[in-house]
Amino acid sequence: MSRHATALETVRVIVPDEAVYAYEAAFQTVCGNVGLWLDEDTGLWHIEGVRERGTPGLDQALALARLASGTDAEIIRTETPADGWLARTYESFPEQLVGRRFAVRGTHLNGPDTPGRITLRLDAGVAFGSGEHGSTRGCLLALEQLAAKASPKRRVIDLGTGSGILAMAAARLIKPHPVRVMAADIEPWSVRTAQQNAVLNRVSRQLDCLVSDGWKRRPIRARAPYDLIFANILARPLCGMAYPLAQSLEPGGHVILAGLLATQMRMVLAAYRRQGLVLWKAIPQGHWMTLILHKRPVASLEKAVSAA
Repeated sequence: MSRHATALETVRVIVPDEAVYAYEAAFQTVCGNVGLWLDEDTGLWHIEGVRERGTPGLDQALALARLASGTDAEIIRTETPADGWLARTYESFPEQLVGRRFAVRGTHLNGPDTPGRITLRLDAGVAFGSGEHGSTRGCLLALEQLAAKASPKRRVIDLGTGSGILAMAAARLIKPHPVRVMAADIEPWSVRTAQQNAVLNRVSRQLDCLVSDGWKRRPIRARAPYDLIFANILARPLCGMAYPLAQSLEPGGHVILAGLLATQMRMVLAAYRRQGLVLWKAIPQGHWMTLILHKRPVASLEKAVSAA
């Protein structure tokens, strides 16, 4: 989106859980600023984006979302005064300190980096994946805890990378350097954003960004098995990819699952336990839950089979 737009509008839909993924992806293709939140009274999600009025693509994106989700959501449009909009966006995106190691800063913030922290810089227009959202914060906290473990993390993938924040955090934090990270997303818009942010944060040589629907692309399958997998998506897609994800995880490796509500934890956990993964830790962040799962090493699996 142009930062000098003179005619802006806010577009919004209200959808059930199973339609969130499709409609959020649709908004991301045509809006420069996208956010979503859950109305706990109704159990419905509000997805909102700000865009330039009259720019093409919205109708086509919404049509694809309807086909993909089976939900025909009503689009709600409101005029948004351009005057002061960018300033208000900046004000709503202060520096985020996450855990002991990370600081997430908008590109509009000046001054020196916070001492003792890894600074990740993002544009203020990237709402989802900016460090504010509970699922993103949970993933950063999980990475911080896993990075302290002695287990190797040579092969890392971030599925549903969005802004690329988790892939960049892994590239910066995991030692020994340099670790290469696959950053994949179903949306070309997100992949372009992740590439731009990788350049901004000087980790472009460590990130391989590509468009992919889950595990379908050959480059993703070719690099498996992975020592560490991020999947910050939504509960139902997470359940649907449990088998290929578990098959792509190295014995002894870990997966960080996020994008699920605390009330959905049992459903997601059950899907991955059926694939032999075990819960290492659960990290709550408000209504959101991040799960760290572990795949037992081969020696442990053989021991368990012989004992049975």
